[in-house]
Amino acid sequence: MKLRTFATVTTALLPLLALTACGGGSEETTGADGKKLTKVSLTLNWYPYGEHAPFYYGVKQKIYEKHGIDLEIKAGQGSQKTVQATGAGQTDFGWADTPALLAAVDKGMPIKSIGVFLQTTPASVQAFDATNIKKPADLKGKKIAGTAGDALSRTFPAFLKKNGMSESDVQIQNTDPAGKMAAVISGKADGLLGYASDQGPIMQDKAKKPVSALRFSEFGLNFYSNGLMVSERKLKSDADLVKKMVAATSESWTAAQKDEAGAVASMAGASDQLPPVPVITEQFKTTLTLLHTDATQGKTPGVNTEADWKSTIDLFHQTGLIGKAQPPATYWQADSAPQG
Repeated sequence: MKLRTFATVTTALLPLLALTACGGGSEETTGADGKKLTKVSLTLNWYPYGEHAPFYYGVKQKIYEKHGIDLEIKAGQGSQKTVQATGAGQTDFGWADTPALLAAVDKGMPIKSIGVFLQTTPASVQAFDATNIKKPADLKGKKIAGTAGDALSRTFPAFLKKNGMSESDVQIQNTDPAGKMAAVISGKADGLLGYASDQGPIMQDKAKKPVSALRFSEFGLNFYSNGLMVSERKLKSDADLVKKMVAATSESWTAAQKDEAGAVASMAGASDQLPPVPVITEQFKTTLTLLHTDATQGKTPGVNTEADWKSTIDLFHQTGLIGKAQPPATYWQADSAPQG
């Protein structure tokens, strides 16, 4: 979820794509019951945190195994790098932010979404309650920490405009993704541009002060966020495995919704950098509020619509993230994505 500028990624990607192997089958392992499983790697958008609980729950509950998959979950270092690694075939599947995928496809990267799961953006301005930022107008004159060139900084002007404000109303303090929380905790910034399902609960735990999130989606601006993606090469060479991965992931998210405590508990030992259980719990609760738009309410996690895709594409074309707004099928493989 921490995105840097997008132009450098796809430039660096070209030689990686050239080095990617062109053949060879997937490695097989054997399950506890003797069943043959396909070894599959999934690289996350960041180090494990509450949003990722369904993947670990799916492994623990043997949902992936039921679909013939031996899933290895790997930490990421930002959506941009995860998209790059997925497109280059360095990981079988990626879990990353849709704007990063749009930007990569715009530069010619052969990668497709196979289902956006977080369909209501967690993009928000996060600040301590004492700052009293409750509505967009409260941002006037405030200093907000952001990262130049990422999806949040690109959409923030559109969020302000949507709410009758201009960029000059807010002072943006540019810093690297890791420095945003430090800026707010130290008082150098009044708030930060971040994701309600990520930084807020961590910052609250570290500072021992309540944090509120001014969500873009609650004030007129929504767009697709994190989802499952795969290289076009993998999509063509192993279509059956892709469908199994999609089915297992959607089933895992459905099951995790029904057992929040179990999903959180399944993350134990996932990473040395794993947040405390109360933080993971809050992150996952927030994540569950992001699974649908009005068009997909009541549907299986990961089911998308062309209209929602078009809305996201058009927004990032308007903000300059992508040079050309292409049809949803350019970015999204609908027939491989969840259908129910």
